[in-house]
Amino acid sequence: MIIEKVVVGPFATNCYIVGDESSKEGIIIDPGDEAKKILEKVNELGLDIKLILLTHGHIDHAGALKEVKEALNVDVAIHIDDANFELYQSAGLVLGLFYPKPSAPDRLLKDGDTLDIAGMRFDVLHTPGHTAGGICLLRDGVVFSGDTLFNHSIGRSDLPGGNHSHLMESIHSKLLVLDDNTTVYPGHGDKTTIAAERNGNPFLSS
Repeated sequence: MIIEKVVVGPFATNCYIVGDESSKEGIIIDPGDEAKKILEKVNELGLDIKLILLTHGHIDHAGALKEVKEALNVDVAIHIDDANFELYQSAGLVLGLFYPKPSAPDRLLKDGDTLDIAGMRFDVLHTPGHTAGGICLLRDGVVFSGDTLFNHSIGRSDLPGGNHSHLMESIHSKLLVLDDNTTVYPGHGDKTTIAAERNGNPFLSS
């Protein structure tokens, strides 16, 4: 599996380009900003992108969505509870940021869905708490955790749609139950493992 991280935008958001080595098909996870940078990496990898997946609807994860979608002519998938992008557009405006509003998503996801795309299979884990419709994507010993779980940190829950108790329940019931060796690719910062977070994340020690 090809996994390329492209750090974009003022919030240093991790956009992931994930591809199948044999089919040379792939997906994009969280195109948050700098569409040109993302598209250049796709071309460099020589991947045929089949789907854009959003771990949640916050603007720093979806800011380049409109431009990337139009350039690649592919569908966008997001959890049904985060499908209304207008809920999060205001957060960018408060910070002085403006991104063109994307069209409505093409596919609405729910917990337990399985995505067979680009020669790969992803399990959708609904992990509300950072937002109501936050998801993580699990495949073959790796999980893309969005803003649910970070390297020795967790997502904030004080923004619209956030809920701290839901976030903690999501982490404990959906992520910490995964194999220790599962690699975690978060929405910001460096990758980690489930074992490292279970044993050393100060926000989970209680």
